[in-house]
Amino acid sequence: MDGPRSPITSSKEYASFRASVTQKKIVVELGDQEYIWRIYDFGPRDVRCPLVCLPPVSGTADVFFYQLMGLCCQGYRVISIDYPVLWSHEDFCEAFLVLLDQLRLDEIHLYGASLGGFLAQKFAQYTRHCQRVQTLILNNAFTDTAAFTSIPSPTTLRLMPAFMLKRLVLGSYPQNVLEANIANSVDFMVERLDLLTRGELASRLVLNVADGYVEPQHIAAQNIKVMLIDALDHSAITQSVREELYKCYPQGRIAELKDGGNFPYLSRPDQVNLFIQLHLRAFEGTRYSARDDFTNDSPASTPTLQLSSSAKTPPRQPTRDLIASPAPVTLQSEDEDDDL
Repeated sequence: MDGPRSPITSSKEYASFRASVTQKKIVVELGDQEYIWRIYDFGPRDVRCPLVCLPPVSGTADVFFYQLMGLCCQGYRVISIDYPVLWSHEDFCEAFLVLLDQLRLDEIHLYGASLGGFLAQKFAQYTRHCQRVQTLILNNAFTDTAAFTSIPSPTTLRLMPAFMLKRLVLGSYPQNVLEANIANSVDFMVERLDLLTRGELASRLVLNVADGYVEPQHIAAQNIKVMLIDALDHSAITQSVREELYKCYPQGRIAELKDGGNFPYLSRPDQVNLFIQLHLRAFEGTRYSARDDFTNDSPASTPTLQLSSSAKTPPRQPTRDLIASPAPVTLQSEDEDDDL
């Protein structure tokens, strides 16, 4: 990568991740097409219902490296994926299903960010006749692509050059000065965006705007546990889109961060990891546990990763940015049941 690297890319945590976790390429055949999935799979292999992370439009599989490293240290198996070039929601669901079959995973827990959250819901709906999803953890997600009317049509996106596609994505990033860890997360995501080919980025944007919506009754009928993680500061998702997501899951758990920006899994990984552990704790001791049940550490007792000197780092301007201070996180249920 040309030029100076972002603070996250230069960090010891990211270097440790790259040294510890090998990226795998898995070829999936669907009809007469082959799709190459790039994945990171870390944690105990005897766990048969792992947490699978789906990135946003601009993300690659390594954007969840804090979750891979932090949760796996607590005994969880975590898989993070990169999408191949796919042009429809149905193609994604079919290709992802074949991928899970090749990984010999009958059921999974899904954590999706933005586009990844939408695709996670679509996959849970797609497999309703033979359930494959136990949990949905949705971060800055949406339920209807009609929310993105300002983005060009799928036909136009297929023809646009790479620099124009990147400009569309960068336009959703904050422009002002941010708290340091949020700024670092933006810079890291800009680097990931630069790694995507024109075809990869175009296909993701098409998936983001192609006509499609989630039918939450099909998810509720499967008794899938849903948790919604939201940072309450700047987000590319509007308040009306967020409220529509809440309406679709009236029994869903709401995990709120006072700040964290668009990418809290990078800017507030300890807090996000703790939310994930609390949500998955209900499955421990069952065949749907994402965790090696012989691990003795309490999931609620120890945050998994500590960001180095985050409180001492002054605000700065990344590629774009917002000033916020670290604050307590809250977890609540829309049915006012606080117990996980």
